[in-house]
Amino acid sequence: MSIDKRRRVLAMVLVSVVCAGAATAYMGIASRRDDQVMDVVARAEGGAAISEIVRQPHLLFRSTGLDDAYGRMMLTPINRPGQPLAVTDLECRRVHFSGSQGICLRSEQSPLGGADAVLFDENFKETTSFAIPGTPSRAQVAPDGDVAAYTVFVTGHSYAQGGFSTRTAFVEMATGAEVGELEQFTVFRDGKTIHSPDFNFWGVTFESSGSFFATLGTGGKTYLVKGDLAAKEATVIAEGVECPALSPDGTRVAFKQRSDTGVGPVTWTVAVLDLDTLDRTTLSETRNVDDQVQWLDDDHVIYGLPKEPQSPVTNVWSVRADGTERPRLLVEGAWSPVVVR
Repeated sequence: MSIDKRRRVLAMVLVSVVCAGAATAYMGIASRRDDQVMDVVARAEGGAAISEIVRQPHLLFRSTGLDDAYGRMMLTPINRPGQPLAVTDLECRRVHFSGSQGICLRSEQSPLGGADAVLFDENFKETTSFAIPGTPSRAQVAPDGDVAAYTVFVTGHSYAQGGFSTRTAFVEMATGAEVGELEQFTVFRDGKTIHSPDFNFWGVTFESSGSFFATLGTGGKTYLVKGDLAAKEATVIAEGVECPALSPDGTRVAFKQRSDTGVGPVTWTVAVLDLDTLDRTTLSETRNVDDQVQWLDDDHVIYGLPKEPQSPVTNVWSVRADGTERPRLLVEGAWSPVVVR
């Protein structure tokens, strides 16, 4: 790896994200053992062309191997994760794809640099782009590909001292035009309107182009809200839910829940909430999952974890959504996975 490339990798991993839980700062790239460096040529040897993989259910993810493909989007079949692989020219901090349309959040090499969102088609070709006012965190496209939501971390809010502040907005995929900002929505709880200067929203997951779920953070607590994009309204339906992901059958959300005891850093476990009964099931993953999980299918959820502490290399894992069976490694050197059915 060239010196410039190493510097680029180092700069990119220094940007902190919450909910997305990007790999923690990496301070010793030059001294890492050779077995930690994942060679994309070896990983993709004998791999199929992009056109072959996209014709079948597949995973789209951000490569985190310390090689020339670092930060680029890769694809792999769901039924054979990791073999073969295909590499695209698209570089993203976060990515999502649905309804033949995708959104890619990217940032400049410097952690203090600007950021933008790129909208792209099924051929991974840019259709439009626009600036986003903060550090990329989360992106999601509605099932029909008409609307997307993105979240960035921003500065300049006095109530964010010692914490973080977010901006979550909705855009038309055809034009990139903004059609709503969650902080401007009317929020209801128990039939009454609520509002606080410290409201933060993140982790949008779509039911349809007009209906979605998201996290509301306020007063040191988090809540699951269900939103109506046309009405610009959201309603609190549960407490203690962060970074929800709606199941393919629309009956449950997978999410991360705080598991810390108040001593030491905050940690999270993965859980599933039944939207009808509001019953919760804690899954068998015992490690700290600081990520927004996704659904592989109706029975499994997937999420990213660092390969080891203080490493920017991350792996994607899968675990059953009913709390049984141990987690299994799905794809090495991967982050921000998207299931494209």
